Parts: sequence; structure tokens; C-alpha cells
Amino acid sequence: MIENDPTNGLGRLGEWLTEAGLELAVRRPHAGDPLPESLDEYAALVVLGGEQRAYPGPDGTPGAPWFPQVEGLLRKAVRHRVPTLGIGLGAQLLATAHGGTVEQSPSGPEIGPNLVGRRDAAQRDPLFRFVPLMPDVLQWHWDEITELPAGAVLLAASTRYPHQAFRLGERAWGLQFHIECDPTMIATWALQPRVVDLGYDPDEVVAACTAVLADIEEVWQPFAVRFALLALGQLDTGPRPTLPLLGQ
Repeated sequence: MIENDPTNGLGRLGEWLTEAGLELAVRRPHAGDPLPESLDEYAALVVLGGEQRAYPGPDGTPGAPWFPQVEGLLRKAVRHRVPTLGIGLGAQLLATAHGGTVEQSPSGPEIGPNLVGRRDAAQRDPLFRFVPLMPDVLQWHWDEITELPAGAVLLAASTRYPHQAFRLGERAWGLQFHIECDPTMIATWALQPRVVDLGYDPDEVVAACTAVLADIEEVWQPFAVRFALLALGQLDTGPRPTLPLLGQ
């Protein structure tokens, strides 16, 4: 699991994956951890979120020095059918790594609890087919995926942000929204200067987000379990070796 930002850790997702039987190993490049050259020793790849941008700045510099290597790992994961999950910024990097477009959202930021709408294609997806039609999620982004990579399958959308969840190939998923947040993480995010500058009251944001955590767990904990089973070779066709997940 790749942690891009110290404020966006595994949260509840780490608990769900370990309870499902995975051994996790986290790489924190923001703290100087090296990233692996390949995924040969891992059963799956998870890329978490962060405050950075997924696209280069005006001078061509990446949003973080390690992003080109993360994108390289994401390309290898899709090419070699390694189960992959990108969340928030991680989903945006999954898109940019495969020719998609991420930009500052013309619709403005999206902060707090919301609903997304499952698309018809989700009915045939090994992870999304059990997700309800309008699941609860937490949103926290200023940028958005404005164009999906070629061949991507759109799995969930919303009115202002049409690309909320997608799949690349058979085993790589991107979620623009967040399912991993715990109360501590939310409280930290609510105090970000750019959130306060938008006029949000931190206490109200925390209260609104924590109020839906039980509903989020009801939907997305089983989703995480299905992802773990896929990584363990117990879901879908073609078993994979039991190897540690790149996580914590």
C-alpha cells in the first residue's frame, strides 16, 4: 500500500483488509520509503489519497517527486492483472498513468458526505455488483478526473462529477471518493486551511462525516473483503499466490 500523504493513512480500510486475511506492508514515500521496482512479491496494490495534484505543474514538475514511479507501478499492475485499488488521489494517478486527464474541477471542491449513483456496468463487475444503487461515500477533492483512460469502465457517477468510480482491465479500480476515513482522519482534514477558507465550519464537517461512517462501513467493508479475496486468489478465475499486499 502506498501512502502519499501522512494525513491520509489506511484508516478503516487497513482493518477491513487484515480482517479479510491479508498481510499488509505500507510504503510511505513522503517519509523517504523507497518504492518497489516491481510487484512480483505482492498480491495486490493499493494507492491512497493526498493533498497533492495528480498532474504536472506549469513547469512540468509532478505533484510529488515519487509520482512517476507510482504511475509506473500502476501501469505494471494493470498490465500484469495485479488486483489494484486507487482511492482519491490514488484513483486520479491510476487515470493519469493510463492516459486519462485530471484537472482542477470546474465544478469546485466537493467536501463531506454524499451519494454516488451506480452505473449499469457495475452489475457485471466482480466488486461493484453488490454495491447498492446509491451508496454513501465521503468526498474530499478539488481536482477531478475529467477524462477516463481509453477502455475504462465507468462504475459510479454523480451529477457534478461524472467519473466517481471506474475499472481498468479486469482487476484495477479507481474510487474518486473515500471509504477509508476514520474520525481522527476527518478531524485533521477539516482543519486544512483551504477547507476553512471555503467557509466550512470544522465541527460541522466532522459531525456530518462521522454521522455516515456506519452506513459507509455497511457498504464498503464487504467491498474491501471482496478485493482481499481477489488478491488471495479466492475470487474471480485464476488463483494467485498468497503474497503480502503492498500495505501496512
